[in-house]
Amino acid sequence: MTQQIIVGLIVALAAFYAVWRWMPAGWRRAAAARLASGSQRAGLVDAQRAQQLAASLAKTSGCGSCDSCGSCSTPADSSAQARHNTPAH
Repeated sequence: MTQQIIVGLIVALAAFYAVWRWMPAGWRRAAAARLASGSQRAGLVDAQRAQQLAASLAKTSGCGSCDSCGSCSTPADSSAQARHNTPAH
């Protein structure tokens, strides 16, 4: 019985992580702000720590979320600039 509960918790946490990771950036920021303010109201963290929590939860772990970081277009632009600015031998 204990093993089934543990497996159920692991599956639930994995599902929550997947939903959090792939939800739209605006929703993620709003949910992070609500979660941080709720933890502050519950007395778990102070105001400064709640702001840090909201900022860290709103971030993504990498490319693919279209969170307007600009990293997807940067490599092509920088390589074109590097070719343009490199002297010919």
